[in-house]
This record gives sequence, structure tokens and C-alpha cells, in this order.
Amino acid sequence: MDSLVVLLLYPVNAYLEQELDRRFTLLRLWEHSPPDSLFRAHGSAIRAVVGYPGHKVNAALLDALPCLEIFSSFSVGIDHVDLALCRQRGVRVTHTPDVLTDDVADLAVGLAIAALRKIPQADRYVRAGSWKAKGDYTLTTRFSGKRVGIIGLGRIGLAIATRVEAFDCPVNYYQRTKKEYPNYTYYPSVLELAANSDVLVVACPLNEQTRHIVNREVIEALGPKGVLINIGRGPHVDEPELVSALVEGRLGGAGLDVFEDEPNVPEALFTLDNVVLVPHVGSGTHETRKAMADLVLGNLEAHVLKKPLLTPVV
Repeated sequence: MDSLVVLLLYPVNAYLEQELDRRFTLLRLWEHSPPDSLFRAHGSAIRAVVGYPGHKVNAALLDALPCLEIFSSFSVGIDHVDLALCRQRGVRVTHTPDVLTDDVADLAVGLAIAALRKIPQADRYVRAGSWKAKGDYTLTTRFSGKRVGIIGLGRIGLAIATRVEAFDCPVNYYQRTKKEYPNYTYYPSVLELAANSDVLVVACPLNEQTRHIVNREVIEALGPKGVLINIGRGPHVDEPELVSALVEGRLGGAGLDVFEDEPNVPEALFTLDNVVLVPHVGSGTHETRKAMADLVLGNLEAHVLKKPLLTPVV
């Protein structure tokens, strides 16, 4: 299948890069400076692109690649792709759903427990010798039994709900359409969901309707004892409002895997002891990243062989 010329936008995964190089003719964007030099030399030969949410698939990219047939995203989220434009130009789009659900759900629960029990802070307390010098660490707050509100009860949201049920946590949720989940309580607005939750988890897709779905009003409704967990996308949350609420104590805490301008994280968060920060690692396990890579590869091979795509979006 080496006749397919594939452009890799970013070195997201060593296994994926190796297999792309083995199976196809691979071009690496980061090896060309400026990128326009690659487009001028190879733009008309590139028929496939593999990318990641950090790189936009927009008119500029499509204009530079007039023979592009398929974009395969190494992610489940596709908010970085102009789907309407791809559809208009006949460019197929695939992503990597399902295989990362468990890892992201695990992290959401882990962040909630870490934020409430202050696990990273307690770890630093021990490492600094403070246990010996100052005595026992401060009391924290239990996770079991907390009301967990989930914004978006899709694959990942449902996986989170299943996990927190084991901790005797009542599950509340909001999404555009109410579903028949007899064990979960539906609220018709995010504001009502936040007001009736102790832990609020963002697990919905990012689009224009969900951008800043967690705003000042939602944060105020969650309140000074509430905890926000974001394993969705950074722009789901109005970040300046979140930071000010955490600094001023109007929000109890947060566990954040994603940020509005990654990898730039607001420095005001670094000194807070009511926040747990991780660098967008929701799907960051060896097992899941390989499964994601295999889906990318499988979609490209299906396209070449003119078979049905494994996980099509467009």
C-alpha cells in the first residue's frame, strides 16, 4: 500500500508513525520548515492526512492539499475538523471512538477522588518531610456518596456513571435529549444539574453549543463545596471564570485534564491546593494509544482497498 502518500501532522505516537512508514509513503510535517515548502513540493501527491486535535483541518490545509481523500484523526474528538468543508470537498473523515472510553472514564473518577482527598498534596506533604516535622495531614472530603452530575451521557459519560455507582454516588446528567436511564436523574439545564451535584463532570463533545457550557453561573451553582472535573475539552469551561472562582473560594475544587490553550495552563492554578492538574492524558495508556493507532491504520487501509471505513464521521 506504499502508493498512498500520507502526511502526519504531529509525532503523536511512535508505533503509529512506524506503521505508517512501513505500510505507506509517509511525510512528516515537522521535518519541513516552513510547512509551505512541503505543500509546494508534495501537496498534489498527498492523499491522506493523519492528525490530532492540536492541528486544525480547515480551508487552508485543504487548499494546500488538492488531492486529499481522507483525514484520519488520532482522537475521538473532531472539533478541530471543519466537517462541513470536508463533506463539501469529498474528503472522508475518521476518528477513534470506543477504544479510549475506559481510560478517560477511569481518569475522571481518579481526578474526582484525587481532588476531594487531596492525594497529590498529601504526597508532596510526605516527600517534603512535613509529616515528621508537622504531624498529621489535614482532613479531606470523602468521594463515596457524592452526587455526581455528568454533562453528556454518551460513551464516556455512561462509563463514568457506571464507575461512580460503585461508590454509592447518585448520578445526575444533562444533555440535549433525555434518555431512558431509570437509575439516573435528568436535569433540563446545566445550571440545574450543577445546583444538584457535588461533583460536576464535563464529558460532552465540543461544538459551538457546548463551548463555555460551564460558565460563571454554572460555577456559582456548583458552589464553594463543589468540584469540577473536565476530561472533555478545555473550551468547554470559561477558564478565566474558573480560575477566579477557585482563587476566591467560590468553587471548592477542580480536577483538570484539559485546558483552553494547551499546553499553556494558567499559572494562577499552580499555587492552589484545591486543584489537580494533569497534561491531557485521558487516553494516555500504552494499551489505548496502540488501539487508537490501529484504528487510524485500519481506516486508511480500508480506504485504499475501497472497503467500508471502520469509524467514519464523514
